[in-house]
Amino acid sequence: MSTSNEPAAGRAAAASSGPLSGRVWLALSLAVIALDQWTKAWAVRHLSFHIARPVLPVLDLTLAYNTGAAFSFLADQSGWQRWLLTALALVVAVLIVGYLGRLHARRQGLLCAALALILGGALGNLIDRLRLGYVVDFISAHWRGHYFPAFNVADSSITIGAALLLVDLLRESRRPAPHSGQEEN
Repeated sequence: MSTSNEPAAGRAAAASSGPLSGRVWLALSLAVIALDQWTKAWAVRHLSFHIARPVLPVLDLTLAYNTGAAFSFLADQSGWQRWLLTALALVVAVLIVGYLGRLHARRQGLLCAALALILGGALGNLIDRLRLGYVVDFISAHWRGHYFPAFNVADSSITIGAALLLVDLLRESRRPAPHSGQEEN
């Protein structure tokens, strides 16, 4: 006896037995966004603007607002940069999600993780930019009087993702090329 659900069940079973799409790594992006937004909300509630709260000899928590991009690039502009950076983040997000769909989640796990971290960080900062008009930063690293620009979890995620992309690129460049069956002269 046959039911109308058998073809759908067969397709679902076939889809689940195939390679996992890199989009399963979007869960990591969502975790980054959640952690980023939670830590920024905590910083806004518990820190005072530009007042350092030492955590380690080289690390303070300091509330800051960044209307620009990384390292406050374009922060001194009249406001147009908000929309440019918003559009850029949206384009990057669409491209990353599309590319993740073409990747194999397990075989290309490092690349997927890198892209998911970059995506989560970009969207975490995009949420601030759309909601507030600026990005909340609160982590300040320094060494012997030299201060690195304040940053947040999203920025850290983007940086770690970019580093993993480089590691993946180096790893791939060291793999032997597939044998083509032709000898070189």
